[in-house]
Amino acid sequence: MATLVLLRHGRTTANASGVLAGRTPGVLLDDQGHDQVSRAGERLTDVPLAAVYSSPMERCRETSAAVLEHQDPSIVLRVEEAISECDYGSWQGRPLKELAQEPLWKVVQSQPSAAVFPGGESMTTMQARAVEAVRRIDAEVEAQHGASAVWVAVSHGDIIKAVLADALGMHLDLFQRIQVDPASISIVRYTEARPYVLAQNTHAGDLGWLRPAADAATTTDAVPGGGAGPRAADGPGGGAGPRAADGPGGGAGPEDRQGAETTLEALEDGPAELAGPGRS
Repeated sequence: MATLVLLRHGRTTANASGVLAGRTPGVLLDDQGHDQVSRAGERLTDVPLAAVYSSPMERCRETSAAVLEHQDPSIVLRVEEAISECDYGSWQGRPLKELAQEPLWKVVQSQPSAAVFPGGESMTTMQARAVEAVRRIDAEVEAQHGASAVWVAVSHGDIIKAVLADALGMHLDLFQRIQVDPASISIVRYTEARPYVLAQNTHAGDLGWLRPAADAATTTDAVPGGGAGPRAADGPGGGAGPRAADGPGGGAGPEDRQGAETTLEALEDGPAELAGPGRS
């Protein structure tokens, strides 16, 4: 029952300029992105990580470095090709406003399982490789470090959405209902019974509750009524579950999001912000 922390890279120069980065080399975090990943790394300070895996893209490596700054120096970054960005083919490097006029855009919106990017890969292939990778690595981490191990995968919006959809038992055609912001943290625990999604798209809040407890329960059964939740990590009392990770009510997104517009010009991370591809 190792625990997977899915961390999306911070905002990039391409995100800020409204371009679908894809696998374009040299796309780096902007100033806001560096601030975002610094906060994400600080959130994980009290969680002793067993491993950190990253997409090979530079923006994910930069994000991983911010996490490793707060971990034991013996933890070495591992690069995993299978959690790299979706291969958007000839869509890569093009402005989002232009891509939104393409017929394929509507397919990505409503039936992503049928979407194949010209000169690139299908979204079903993207999901299959990413899910296989995180499940394989999760089993390896547990075998090496034990069932209480926590590890991080730093990847991209569409990749993380696809992994979460699989964990939730959702068809890929429904994965556009999932939101994954820059530098957000989502948490999945795979068990013999089923995966459990413990958190999704969080930007703030204590994560110390991920630290293994000496008397942690070993059952993987779901508890009728929801159970008491993990023991509080920052004081006595326990039982109420982890501190709210998104603030009261959730749903409003990070404080540094620039406005609530839903125009393409306002997208900070590619067309997936409007349920399209390219949360790159």
